[in-house]
Amino acid sequence: MTQELARLEDLPEDYRADLVSAGVAPLWPMMRNVLPHNAPAPVTRPHVWAYDAVRPLLMRAGELTPVEKAERRVLVLSDPGRGVGAMQATASIYVGLQLLLPGETAPAHYHTPSAARVIVEGEGAYTVVNGEKLVMEEGDLIFTPGGMWHDHGHEGQEPVVWLDALDLPVFYVLEGSYAVEGTLQAQKNRPDASQVEYLAAGLAPARTRDGDAPAPRYPLMRYPWKQVRAALDHMAIHSGREIAELDYVNPETGRSVLPTLGFTAMLLPAGEAVRPPLRSISSVFHVVEGRGATTINGVRHEWGPKDTFSAPVFAEITHEATETARLIRIHDAPLQEKLGYYEERAR
Repeated sequence: MTQELARLEDLPEDYRADLVSAGVAPLWPMMRNVLPHNAPAPVTRPHVWAYDAVRPLLMRAGELTPVEKAERRVLVLSDPGRGVGAMQATASIYVGLQLLLPGETAPAHYHTPSAARVIVEGEGAYTVVNGEKLVMEEGDLIFTPGGMWHDHGHEGQEPVVWLDALDLPVFYVLEGSYAVEGTLQAQKNRPDASQVEYLAAGLAPARTRDGDAPAPRYPLMRYPWKQVRAALDHMAIHSGREIAELDYVNPETGRSVLPTLGFTAMLLPAGEAVRPPLRSISSVFHVVEGRGATTINGVRHEWGPKDTFSAPVFAEITHEATETARLIRIHDAPLQEKLGYYEERAR
């Protein structure tokens, strides 16, 4: 049985005034808010951001605000539990939809938070990360780890939209979030690493043991969707599992691609209910292909191609695809594992 704790109002008024003057506060009236029993009490509320609703607003932003005036032309997907304008989709994950129009360039900068980009629509755009030109194709996952220079350009004929995902809320809480601006980078005259050194799973460049430089911390920053999709489909046919899932990992270490955020490709078969365990993580799901619905804590949320939806910590989730669906799940498991409290509970 939960013990009833004394309220602040139970204390004499003069004592409360003295507490304020001294710059202190009693813990016990706030204890259950900061340390609820058995499980967290999340502020985050599940939500679906329908691409069909957001896209016209993003295109209108392209008419109203030149990229030179915006630096990054983005509409933030705000958690309804925190209200419109919140720079959070969950407690630890920021997501936004970014637009780049033909002929535009977005200036170079680097920042302390790490970022990932899921390409939603269009072709002809690219990002340059530490001099490596990364071509954008729908479904590709591209990373710009914290501290790495990056800029964007567009050589195509149609708008390009991508979903940004950052660990910005974590850095903001730590008061460690800042950016440094620079000039457009010189591009290396070669294909990116996903087309050269890391073209096949399980293979990495050979290195001598007596003096070769060690592998870079972030050796691969573009994960082409064509390869991921083929691997998902093959796994779905042969694994015998309820759901096909593949984690995006560093090809040199096997660990998560970013220190705080994890990324998982998912294939949901049509007509089957998929019920993952209760997890301590929060998640943002981006639908690359397919349609279906996800019931989160008893509320059904329908989704379709290019939509994005969220789920809070320890959410009770059931996915039901009405047609074969392929999604990318963004989550904070790597951060929780480093802090030592990642947890799964059976349903």
